[in-house]
Amino acid sequence: MYYVKDNPKVSDEAYDKLYHELVRLEEQYPDLVSEDSPTQRVAGQAVDSFTTIEHAAPMLSLDSDQSPDSLRRFDERLRKGLGPGAPVEYVLEPKLDGASLELVYRDGTLLQASTRGDGRRGEGITANVRTMPSVPLRLRDDERPVPPFLSIRGEVIMHAKDFDKLNERLMAEGKEPFANPRNAAAGALRQLDPQLTASRPLMLYAYDILASEGLEIASQWDVLHALRDWGLRVNNLIQRAKTVDDVLAYHGKLEEDRDDLGYEIDGIVIKLNDLAAREELGWTSRHPRWAFAFKFPPRKEVTRILSILPSVGRTGVVTPVALMLPVEIGGVTVARATLHNREEVLRKDVREGDRVRVQRAGDVIPQVIERIEEPDRERGPEWRMPETCPSCGTGLVERGPFTVCPNSFECPAQLAGRIVHFASRNALDIEGLGDETAKQFVAEGLVRQLPDLFDLQAGQLVRLEGFAEKSATNLVEALRKASHTELPRFLYGLGIPEVGVAVARDLARHFGTFQRLREADEAVLQEVPGIGPRMAAAITVFFREPTNAAVLDQLRAKVELAEAAPRASDSGAGSVQPFAGKKLVFTGGMSRFSRSEAQKIVESLGGRVTGSVSKSTDWVIVGEDAGSKADDARRLGVPMLDENGFIELLQEQGVDL
Repeated sequence: MYYVKDNPKVSDEAYDKLYHELVRLEEQYPDLVSEDSPTQRVAGQAVDSFTTIEHAAPMLSLDSDQSPDSLRRFDERLRKGLGPGAPVEYVLEPKLDGASLELVYRDGTLLQASTRGDGRRGEGITANVRTMPSVPLRLRDDERPVPPFLSIRGEVIMHAKDFDKLNERLMAEGKEPFANPRNAAAGALRQLDPQLTASRPLMLYAYDILASEGLEIASQWDVLHALRDWGLRVNNLIQRAKTVDDVLAYHGKLEEDRDDLGYEIDGIVIKLNDLAAREELGWTSRHPRWAFAFKFPPRKEVTRILSILPSVGRTGVVTPVALMLPVEIGGVTVARATLHNREEVLRKDVREGDRVRVQRAGDVIPQVIERIEEPDRERGPEWRMPETCPSCGTGLVERGPFTVCPNSFECPAQLAGRIVHFASRNALDIEGLGDETAKQFVAEGLVRQLPDLFDLQAGQLVRLEGFAEKSATNLVEALRKASHTELPRFLYGLGIPEVGVAVARDLARHFGTFQRLREADEAVLQEVPGIGPRMAAAITVFFREPTNAAVLDQLRAKVELAEAAPRASDSGAGSVQPFAGKKLVFTGGMSRFSRSEAQKIVESLGGRVTGSVSKSTDWVIVGEDAGSKADDARRLGVPMLDENGFIELLQEQGVDL
């Protein structure tokens, strides 16, 4: 009644008295303690990292736009897809600006919770979510039966008044405040220590059923009422509509009232009410065809630029940032905004002291839209990019519209970001080395260059905030393991301009060894499929820069690479690989191979392993406990093979197993 329905039936004092009575009873009769007891919301121990959890069904994003014409086109496509005369009813909901979450219940009890992640899998944050009072540990079944399995999608937000109090507390403690409630909510969910999550005022609104067993329900409207019956909080501004005019009226009313809601929304969501009709319309690879996010126009305010400072990012790009008189835009105080690059500053002709109009793009990122003329005011001088890096003093270079510091590995402003990238999942996958830790290493002078990572000792780390003996030992061990890695991971981790995961893999296949790649000129690089002149030039410049070359020599002395001879087809032998151009997706576990072993085999035959199923996928390999990718394959008509079928396919290609 208190946390979900905002209608408490007892006083706080009465609640506290009952709670303490329950604690005493459970201490006296420990066998009666249940997982869904209110006493079990107490935060547990901190963890070193989150596990990855595959969602019960894809958590897709929505097609979105701010234009009424786009809304009308969505309505026309939907009606055409359903056929002439088919009844259409929409459910309208506020588009909450928070962090999306999956909750899984087994026999009515909360089993696990995970972030949206990439839409297919996310981070397991069950211990954190259990501390949120608005998330029931056990679903109610007095008004409606609870199915044996239920996966629910919701949005975690922070109310404006709670956000303000949190920031006041952080600033009083000398800590950096959050930029907006959405960041605060997402950050609270991903705390490694559940006690920190418990201290943050988070609220969950449920709005969808992703998957279930034995549940018969016909409409989105019924879904929302079922969620309420089970004890979940559902937004009270939901409404049904039959026409585009109804939708526009709802959108206009919410836009008018948004400042008085007490929480952030950035538009409305329109969903077809009939669930069977949804199945008929289906999905694209990225979003459902039966739903649309109708966004609000970005908020705009007028302020004055106090100064323009160059800011150096992870990749060395120097971005002009406008520091402004603080102005409130959509409940958030904005005091700085990006000006993107030197050409953008010139195009908009903004200078220090100018009066400007500012908006939050997508209601999140502040940006300067335009300068406001002041005929009677003398303007300051034109802003110029500095000649040397403001962080390390290296001479800056121009690459198209961008200005770049080429001191990739020694520039302090770039180093923390490079460490995080180097440790990321697709690079060396160093568990426990995240953004805050990287910043600590740089600030404390423990890592002055990337190779210094591999010299770190546990004794150095335990002196840092947030480290204990175990976590320090674990990170040093993770670094030791990461010093033996594969060439594609190493190349991606270096953060070479233009080189993503796929390009790193292609370069490794083509050249076989790091030294061969390092010595290649632009002409040789362009022999790799997909590498054009611009990409070849960027790669060459990276390897030729003297400071980079020195750091790479040190890295190679500390990192052992699993290298191979270049592919025959890439070496001019002209052989054709049997899986060339083929895309495969794996789901579930296999007994004969690990996932990485299977991927290496496919890639050795010229194929690619991707993370999601689309119409261009050639095969989906289905193992034990397969997830939603198998459902995607059936829906899209993609051929599926079990493990034995995959083995037969490999044997047909002459693979010796």
